Amino acid sequence: MAQIDPTDKGFQIDAELIAEGFGLTPDEVNRRMRDGRMTSRCEKGMGEDEGRWRLTFFSGGRTLRLTLGPDLQVISRASFDAPRRQG
Repeated sequence: MAQIDPTDKGFQIDAELIAEGFGLTPDEVNRRMRDGRMTSRCEKGMGEDEGRWRLTFFSGGRTLRLTLGPDLQVISRASFDAPRRQG
């Protein structure tokens, strides 16, 4: 099972979990993260979403969004096209 561990700067996530969402290999995820072709965003839930986290990954016009519950387990997952903005 893929691990999601909290760190001082957000989360450390097994590349396997991200790879599944993009249809890539874990090695390709690591390469894209290193060379900047894959970026991410970490958001902490507020109000009614307190205790939840949203982790979003962007690469090659695709987006993977993972929502974590208070126990850091994935409670929802979405993968969709997200073309880059022009301008």
